[in-house]
Amino acid sequence: MPSKRKSTSAKKDAAAAEGSKKNRIQASDKPDTDVDLDSVSGSGGVIVGEERVVEVLENGNTENTSKLLEVDEKQKGSIEVEKDEEEGVCRFLGEPVSDEEARQRWPHRYKASSEVIRARHHFTQAEVDGQLFNMEDEAYVKADEGRDNFICKIIEMFEAVDGSNNFTAQWYYRANDTVIKCCDNFIDDKRVFFSEIKDDNPLDCLVRKLRIVNLPIKAGSDIKEEIRSKCDYYYDQMYLLPYTSFVSVQSDNAATSSESCSTISSDADVAVASSSGECSEVIEHGSEKTLLDLYSGCGAMSTGLCLGANSCGVKLVTKWAVDINQFACESLKLNHPETEVRNESAEDFLNLLKEWEKLCASHLSTETSGPVHEHGDSKGMENDESDDNGDESESEIFEVAEILSICYGDPNKTGKSALYFKIRWKGYGPEEDTWEPSEGLSACEEKLKEFVSRGYKSKILPLPGTVDVICGGPPCQGISGFNRFRNKENPLDDDKNKQLIVFMDIVVFLNPKFVLMENVVDIVKFAGGFLGRYAIGRLVGMGYQARMGMMAAGAYGLPQFRMRVFVWGALSTEKLPQYPLPTHNVVVRGVIPTEFEANTVAYSEGSKLELKKELFLGDAISDLPPVENDEARDEIPYGSEPETEFQRFIRLQAGRCPGCFMFNSEVSEHNLYDHRPYLLNQDDYQRVCRIPKKKGANFRDFPGVRVRADNKVEFDPDVERVMLPSGKPLVPEYAMTFVRGTSSKYDNIFFFFGIIFRRLYILFKIESLQSAENARLQGFPDYYKLLGPIKERYIQVGNAVAVPVARALGYALALALKGLPGDGPIFTLPEEFPKIADATSPEVYL
Repeated sequence: MPSKRKSTSAKKDAAAAEGSKKNRIQASDKPDTDVDLDSVSGSGGVIVGEERVVEVLENGNTENTSKLLEVDEKQKGSIEVEKDEEEGVCRFLGEPVSDEEARQRWPHRYKASSEVIRARHHFTQAEVDGQLFNMEDEAYVKADEGRDNFICKIIEMFEAVDGSNNFTAQWYYRANDTVIKCCDNFIDDKRVFFSEIKDDNPLDCLVRKLRIVNLPIKAGSDIKEEIRSKCDYYYDQMYLLPYTSFVSVQSDNAATSSESCSTISSDADVAVASSSGECSEVIEHGSEKTLLDLYSGCGAMSTGLCLGANSCGVKLVTKWAVDINQFACESLKLNHPETEVRNESAEDFLNLLKEWEKLCASHLSTETSGPVHEHGDSKGMENDESDDNGDESESEIFEVAEILSICYGDPNKTGKSALYFKIRWKGYGPEEDTWEPSEGLSACEEKLKEFVSRGYKSKILPLPGTVDVICGGPPCQGISGFNRFRNKENPLDDDKNKQLIVFMDIVVFLNPKFVLMENVVDIVKFAGGFLGRYAIGRLVGMGYQARMGMMAAGAYGLPQFRMRVFVWGALSTEKLPQYPLPTHNVVVRGVIPTEFEANTVAYSEGSKLELKKELFLGDAISDLPPVENDEARDEIPYGSEPETEFQRFIRLQAGRCPGCFMFNSEVSEHNLYDHRPYLLNQDDYQRVCRIPKKKGANFRDFPGVRVRADNKVEFDPDVERVMLPSGKPLVPEYAMTFVRGTSSKYDNIFFFFGIIFRRLYILFKIESLQSAENARLQGFPDYYKLLGPIKERYIQVGNAVAVPVARALGYALALALKGLPGDGPIFTLPEEFPKIADATSPEVYL
């Protein structure tokens, strides 16, 4: 915002005041037009009255909108101010606002205060360098040399008690002035963002008047382009500093949903409409809300979101999930049989969505579908090896019995990705099913149409406009602190970070109502927070509202800290979800860039709170039975009763867990799943057993290891090397050289699993953390079962979003889906959350 500079105008004397009377406005006659000009701004400050633009748009009269803009252009040109001969004139015009009115509208200006400039008089008009400015006009404000002028709305004009002339500016932000900064290439250069930031400035900072339009939400692209071409800038969102929020500017007359969807009367017509992005509301069935989980892993994020939303009375269903890890997909499908789980890359999934949209448009629309081959299916597919001698006895014809599935990729390992269909051949069993390229099915139009129709009705794939929520945590391994070759100059040039682009491309294509992206804190730390800015910039550039917050898992009832970034997105017609405030008393720690410190979801400093007590490791797992290093059973009895409130809640069966689809249904008791350790070799097992039983202990506490003043380790020459029964040293040589002697983990196993090999100091066990124990530290319900080798289960849990955090966010999402959240970025969860089935609206913090 502009810095204060000394006024260039002298104090006005009586002669100057008299001279101001010479200034007059000469308006041309009203043009001969059928457009009502009553709402056109006489000052030329706003392109047309905002209410008038909305009214014309609602009437659907594009021609009148254009005329309004053209008339205002003419009227602006006809408004002239006769300038004084003296240049640099800066003064107020007309009579001051009455003392009574001024004190009523701006009481703070007439009270003794050292923090506010006191006013002698208020005015509604001013002249600066021959230009007339009115209250509520938008204008350029002089910036430092070499910088673009600032943009503001004039909301107050006053003469101070010291005789200086001032105005109060409410600021507009360009995209590069916001958190988006260097990623402003996604934002139209004429688009600005209104703010709540206001400050006082010398009157002579004003440069010239601007024409800025509040673009109505329901305006179509043609209307937007028409308005854009006639104004200096336009805005449709507020930029609010708390949690770097971009929020729609709602108009009283703006509709929040389309009413033009009643003409669709068949599945075929719906398919055509959905392929063009129209009337997504028609495709909704009942009150069920659909969710697509990208980079889903074993489903922790979507599970938590659904549990939280369902607790708030919104039936949110994970309809689709995508992940490249086969075992994670199997785990998700086991726990969510209602979900269409796809084991493929996000890039292939996006290509498949585009092909599926084409198939639905061409095979379900009576207007666009081509003729079906009369005998297409009876011919089937011929064997490529048949000869051309006309001898049918030597030619084999395969007939398609059914098309089973669809994918985009390279299932046959040919080295070329394309659209494929899984075929069941007539007269053959499932073991002979094959993947066939789409071009090979040209003679099977009827079977293809049957498959598309069946797939559309069962929603095997989402179409644009049919998804309520997309969530996901696109991996950004290129910013990991363990990556020594990070690209700090251009992070998105690193293939390891490209999934963030793919995630946003899927959002662009499907146009969901809500988006929730999760990632590590490094996205706002690495390369000046480039990837975090990119995520916000892409969402805002698509027209989404957006905000960013950082949440610590421990603050929502887990015995670990685990800070993560969560970015909300919502269409302009929806309520932007808030962030739930912490429920447990956990001190926020870790290095967060100063610019993003305020994005940490937390109560204000000094707030008097009675939060729940923080949890420790024993609170989560002290009820679990001990197991040996070689335990191989996937299910074992609990063996004891729960000892803490956390344990009682985490043990609830699916039918008794609040928010679960099976809530209040009959349930049967189950054993403890996945309580198996990662099988250590005998040497590593001996090493783990010898770690001292104290907090923070590691191999540095082994005998013969000395820690220098610079925190690097070395062998103590005065202590004899300790050997294991196998004859190998307790502390191997590479322990001293790993990360140049600065690490507390000395090999790939210790390095990869981290917490897994810490001793359970509270329980004094000697084994490493089990898969079930790690799952509890992430908040997975005990009924959630994982599949795959034990190492893969550890990976699934380690990559997961903490379920209690996702559950709290799901509750926030449900409030937004209901249209209930307030305008503030944060709110308090119900006191008994998450032990509620359907809670009332929470208290909202503005």
